[in-house]
Amino acid sequence: MVQRMKSGAKRLAVLLAILWCAAPARAHDPHSYRDSAITLAARPVSLNFLPGSRVSGQGKMRFRVLYTASQLPDEALKVLTAAHGGFAVDRREGKGETYFALPGAGILQISADLKTIRRVETPPEMKDVNLHSTRLWFAPDAAPYLVFAANDAGKVFTTTLDGKLVNTLDAPTSDDDFDNPVVRDYFAGKGNFAPTGVEELEGLYYVTTGYSNLDFVLTARILSFAPFMAKWHDLAFGGKGTGPGQFQTGHAVTVPPGKKRLDIADRQNSRIERFTRYGHFLSELALPTGSLPCDISYLECYAVVPCLDGPDRSKGAPLYILENDKLISTLMLKDELGLENFKHLHNAVLRKIGDKLYIIVQAWNPGDFAILEQAAE
Repeated sequence: MVQRMKSGAKRLAVLLAILWCAAPARAHDPHSYRDSAITLAARPVSLNFLPGSRVSGQGKMRFRVLYTASQLPDEALKVLTAAHGGFAVDRREGKGETYFALPGAGILQISADLKTIRRVETPPEMKDVNLHSTRLWFAPDAAPYLVFAANDAGKVFTTTLDGKLVNTLDAPTSDDDFDNPVVRDYFAGKGNFAPTGVEELEGLYYVTTGYSNLDFVLTARILSFAPFMAKWHDLAFGGKGTGPGQFQTGHAVTVPPGKKRLDIADRQNSRIERFTRYGHFLSELALPTGSLPCDISYLECYAVVPCLDGPDRSKGAPLYILENDKLISTLMLKDELGLENFKHLHNAVLRKIGDKLYIIVQAWNPGDFAILEQAAE
């Protein structure tokens, strides 16, 4: 189903696909499920906006709204307000698809050209829980996998790109032999497990537990692929605090492209902390005081950091853009772009199509979704 949109009005049919996927079949349209790919826009990605379109940011990193979900029916908005997850981009040559999930809708894929979104068949045990983060990684044979941290279910799910569930990592127990006595005692005492982020590096999953009382990074070893098997590993590091290597809500973990380093969004401490793959603290990237960073995502020399709140909370949360770790632009989606639901940002990723940059971004409480386009100088 195709909607032609005008640049100043109905900008995104983006999450209409979610409505079609999550809602019951409609009696008046028996063919609504026939094609799972839904066209978001008839115009090419590089569509031109009318002069005077609202812009936010500084210098070459100024952005305007390309797509929003503001024109969706109530049923779709009910799905959208539950948004509390993250994005993963397939950055292989010739790819570019972006994956994310919504409770009740399951896994969704945005096409490489940002024009369509399709539902990925999602296992029942994953579809209705909150998949708080999404990461895409590759096995030694280059096979791609998606991994999700389900904070409310207390599980880590691994799927193929077509949604086949290949592994479920349950909460640790007293039988798991962590090297850190604090972690061992915590799970021996049946402490809560609420994973908030997960990444893969050299055969290990690194799992942040920022919504748990623990607030450590745990690891799990991937043992085999056929069948896919993983079990908790002894390495764990972090703990609650404000000192180097400690967290006040370790919210997400990112492995920068081409590096063997872990970047942890330490939300309440307004910083990104960096560790070796062995859990040794390296350094911190300080953000403006009062920022609550939820994640960091890289593309070439750039990075985007979505924040739950910012130094001035009356203006909504900032989206920071870094170049070689230097802050070069601050986007205010609520105050300057008029995206009223973007009081709190939860996740964002950068895309590059041609010579232009795009940002896919998600809000939390209430959930919302937008795609931003780099404005011409």
